[in-house]
Amino acid sequence: MSFIRRKWTPEEADRWSREDWIAAAFSVASYLLIMLGSALSLLALTGGYLLLGAGVLAALAMYYIIDPKLRAVSGDYEKKQKEYLRRLEELTRWKRTD
Repeated sequence: MSFIRRKWTPEEADRWSREDWIAAAFSVASYLLIMLGSALSLLALTGGYLLLGAGVLAALAMYYIIDPKLRAVSGDYEKKQKEYLRRLEELTRWKRTD
């Protein structure tokens, strides 16, 4: 069993889990590191480039962790939306009378 779960059903993905907490931590870290790294990089400081790189890596880690959950929820939503639009079309279609 891996530490980061990669397969989700829509119902499971909709609930808050350990992966959400980890992604939230990486989100904050990436924001702070990218902002600080950008500012220090503009001053041409070596530490700024390192912080900027660490921020990008944190953002990629966040994407890797949370993307499977978002895809599961999004796929389920698309199916429900397609069914809703089909039913709406049936209800609002003009009936032809001869």
